[in-house]
Amino acid sequence: MVKSIQRKYIDWVKTAKNLKLLRQDNINLRRYVCGQLYYGKRDCAINCEVCTFDMDHSISQNELAQVFNVSESMVANWENNKSCPHIDDLIFYSQVCGIDLFDVIVFVE
Repeated sequence: MVKSIQRKYIDWVKTAKNLKLLRQDNINLRRYVCGQLYYGKRDCAINCEVCTFDMDHSISQNELAQVFNVSESMVANWENNKSCPHIDDLIFYSQVCGIDLFDVIVFVE
């Protein structure tokens, strides 16, 4: 007998909240964005631990958009569940944040 596989659906409202939380509170994402946008423009060292840039604040939608090469409104739409990010963007997002993709995506129960 063939095992039945149940199709999963993504809860985009909760996934969008996860993306917003990651932008506001993931140190790996902050370091990546800082490195991509500001390396050499601030008193940066190769070691982020001694960087003088304050990592205690969240990155902006504009900064994240520049790194993802999308518009700021696109990032806002992802975070407000007005559009869904492409799977490539979700994979990149999770890799940069250092978390599993399934910790970003929330499935409908």
